Amino acid sequence: MNGDGVTAPAVALRHATAPGAWPLLGHLPHLATGPLAFLDSLPQHGDLVRVRMGLRDLHVVSDPGLVRRVLTDRRTFDRGGVLYDKVRAVLGNGLATCPNDEHRWQRRALQPAFHRALMERYAATMTAETDALTARWRPGAVVDITEETFRLTTAVAVRTLFSAGITAHAAEELRAALDVLLRGVYTRVVAPAVDLVPSPARHRYRRALARWRAGVAAIVAAYRAAGVDHGDALSLLLAARDGQGRRLSDDELGDQVATLVLAGAETTSSVVAWALRLLADHPETEARLHAELDTALGGRPVTGAELPGLPYTGDVVREVLRLYPPAWAVTRTATRETELAGRLLPPGSTLMCCLYLVHRRRDLFRDPELFDPGRWAAGEVSREAYVPFGLGATKCIGDDFGMTEATLALASVTSRWRLTPVSRRPPRPVPRIVLSPGPLPMLLAAR
Repeated sequence: MNGDGVTAPAVALRHATAPGAWPLLGHLPHLATGPLAFLDSLPQHGDLVRVRMGLRDLHVVSDPGLVRRVLTDRRTFDRGGVLYDKVRAVLGNGLATCPNDEHRWQRRALQPAFHRALMERYAATMTAETDALTARWRPGAVVDITEETFRLTTAVAVRTLFSAGITAHAAEELRAALDVLLRGVYTRVVAPAVDLVPSPARHRYRRALARWRAGVAAIVAAYRAAGVDHGDALSLLLAARDGQGRRLSDDELGDQVATLVLAGAETTSSVVAWALRLLADHPETEARLHAELDTALGGRPVTGAELPGLPYTGDVVREVLRLYPPAWAVTRTATRETELAGRLLPPGSTLMCCLYLVHRRRDLFRDPELFDPGRWAAGEVSREAYVPFGLGATKCIGDDFGMTEATLALASVTSRWRLTPVSRRPPRPVPRIVLSPGPLPMLLAAR
């Protein structure tokens, strides 16, 4: 389906090898210095493009049908590849990183924590934390909105998923450590040998990893010692049994805590930060959003009950998710020989489903690089090609949680504040586990 909602004729899928490989290094220099520009160039060569990463091959998938097949065919494709190896080194073997044979029981154990019946309680916490954050703001001050939104969503993750709470100092320690780790993971995916070279960056990464693991272990230990069912995610995990009927160890519980904090913090904070910057760069869109908020809220604080009456605010969030999907690159490993787009792939082949490319296909979206929330109400979006939370059994368990949090945070901030970028230079996405906008200093003004 194209951007006008018209079904396009079927075309044969193409496979290719990316040009411009260096001797021995392959395409690593392109991935290290300009990864998104390099990836943007691949669809013109094929729907499945082989990229050389030193001595390894990576097959980049950008056709939505192929992406759907890779992410839903669990018998042929499993979670694996260098990305998962490096992420597991930080987050462990939790729900977002575990292989297929462990995923079902882990998801079943966590599912009750994301039941719709709990969303009202979560929404109240999200609103309270947003109010607490913005209460520290002052008109005329400049804040790094990327750092502010990360601080907000980390606090929300801690209070909703681990309701017994931790101290503000401990939460800040986790936030700071996670920030270093997220910056370092992408570097280690592109250049695994970086850990072999002594450097200040390697020392910072290892120190942050130690702080992270210690902080997570402290949360788990406090819950075990209390012996109280708080009705939250960690309490559910303490009572859970794995596929063999045994309780989880402290290390396994720590893996789940790490995964949930990441999923509840880094992904949503990136969406909110991008939204605030994009709105500032598009005054007409910002004015339309303000008009909806002013009419629907009438000056009242936003709550979860208000969200159905804020359709355009939701469309702003959906448009940001299209342009900058948090899970922008998802890898899988072929477990058996298979054929994709006419190429025969042997077992062990690594594939990267690049959702960033799928969401920007010119044959599926009108002016795909344009920030235009109005395309949603106009019915111009190919739903098959919009997959910000993944697909199938491994689709993000917290998709409703994340949408609710991002929409509430955006409505709460923009109903009371106007943010102006200190620099008008467009931000460049920083590839981490998510597509971060990087530092975004913005000037605060009360509305």
